[in-house]
Amino acid sequence: MTNRQHDSGNGNGGRRVSVREGASHVLLDDVAKQIIEQLQEDGRRPYATIGKAVGLSEAAVRQRVQRLLDAGVMQIVAVTDPLQLGFPRQAMIGLRTDGDLESVADRIADLDEVDYVVITAGSFDLLAEVVCRNDEHLLEILQRLRAVPGVLSTEAFVYLKLRKQTYTWGTA
Repeated sequence: MTNRQHDSGNGNGGRRVSVREGASHVLLDDVAKQIIEQLQEDGRRPYATIGKAVGLSEAAVRQRVQRLLDAGVMQIVAVTDPLQLGFPRQAMIGLRTDGDLESVADRIADLDEVDYVVITAGSFDLLAEVVCRNDEHLLEILQRLRAVPGVLSTEAFVYLKLRKQTYTWGTA
């Protein structure tokens, strides 16, 4: 997730919730977890409705949500269908790197077409998801990825059909 997707909303509009990487160290009480779960079910759910479900006032829910957003525990975003926005080609790209892995990951994450970057264990050092206009655009992105200092090689896994994508994994 990137900051440009952040939309704190006010209980109206198209909201979705996703949990940010690195936020797992934040201790959440049961009410905060219930609020997150409510928003994961429906990111547009009004704060008054959430308040009834968790036993708080609308104002208290609004404050709690804002604290969760400010702490980076979650984001409220509109999740789009890339196909309907003119991006019919998606791919996961495995990258093997050399040198400072985190700085390479940061440079990869700076590319606009990259919407997901993780540092991994296994045969790839990084995985990056991209959305593209067409195969030519994918080739252009691959060339730009290979030009990033520290990238040794790439392997593209082109998506043929998406069968499941969810953001409702709940809270621990």
